[in-house]
Amino acid sequence: MDFNKQVIDEFRANNGQVGGYFEGARLLLLTTTGARSGKSHTTPLVYLPDGVERMLVIASAGGAPNNPAWYHNLKANPRATVETGVLIFDVEAEVLEGAERDAVFARAVEGDSGWADYQAKTARTIPVVALRVTGPPRSSAPSGGAYLKLVHDGFRRELALIRKELSDSGRPGLGVQLRINCLTVCQGLHHHHTGEDTMMFPGLAERHPSLAPTLERLAKEHERVTVLLEELKRVLSGGDPLKVRAEIERLVDELEAHLTYEEEQLIPLLDLA
Repeated sequence: MDFNKQVIDEFRANNGQVGGYFEGARLLLLTTTGARSGKSHTTPLVYLPDGVERMLVIASAGGAPNNPAWYHNLKANPRATVETGVLIFDVEAEVLEGAERDAVFARAVEGDSGWADYQAKTARTIPVVALRVTGPPRSSAPSGGAYLKLVHDGFRRELALIRKELSDSGRPGLGVQLRINCLTVCQGLHHHHTGEDTMMFPGLAERHPSLAPTLERLAKEHERVTVLLEELKRVLSGGDPLKVRAEIERLVDELEAHLTYEEEQLIPLLDLA
């Protein structure tokens, strides 16, 4: 309990980044409703990306004989809340069964053999749970500019994790979960830029006509990022880690310049609003 509280406090204080045992992991905070008490319980969990509308968590409990309390809570009440350090989501949990469960668990083991070690320690079949997003995300950011910086830093962090995973994989081919991680960040960037193009940029253009050249440049940079994302998806289908890494590096270089320029130009105006 004390360990979890320390991780939760650090997670919330640092927008999802923590040190110690969970340093460098994809971490979320899952808040469930107690099956017996009806009270809210928050647990830090490692998760697997699975597109922009699902996150996957594994009820390993470190290989303990019994399923963890958060799993029993979700079985009793599948509706829960997820914090990623950037956004807050309402989710509905689904316990995966049969071939789908086995395929996801195999993906997890491929990326980290520790999951197999946990399964070997217990007689129970470790459950895998999909957390499906059920509504628009929320944020605790105090301003529009702070929100934009949080989202950008979330993409920076995810791309850094993917680069590390590519370096550490040590395989001639590309792992299934690593491919999904890449595709998930591609989807996320596409949705983020679409939202900016269709909602944020028109609103800023109406309030700040002098911003037109800046918004035009940003829109063109979005088009360039789209080209890079399509090329990344193309090389992902081939499964060559070296080509994927090259495309990731190209994307990161151009995306970082774009994000930095956008922050410099727009955050002061968004904070003012």
